[in-house]
Amino acid sequence: MKTTGVIRKLDELGRITLPIELRRSLDLDVKDGLEITVQDDCIILRKAEAGDVFNGRTDDLIEYEGKYISKATIRELASLAGMKIVE
Repeated sequence: MKTTGVIRKLDELGRITLPIELRRSLDLDVKDGLEITVQDDCIILRKAEAGDVFNGRTDDLIEYEGKYISKATIRELASLAGMKIVE
């Protein structure tokens, strides 16, 4: 694991500020989502990928009112509603 040599302290609410150098290198922007995982004694932050709001699929997404849904999910929902999709 690569170390940056940067140390930040947690504030009263458990927050930290990521240095601008890290945000730039990871192409993070304001309001971007971060996936937080723990592995052994490490906290891992990863830029979150957009995913289907119903099942997390990341392929063939369509954005609708700020949310993402995959075409496969749209087909499944249409089928559940008794509709047929003609392509």
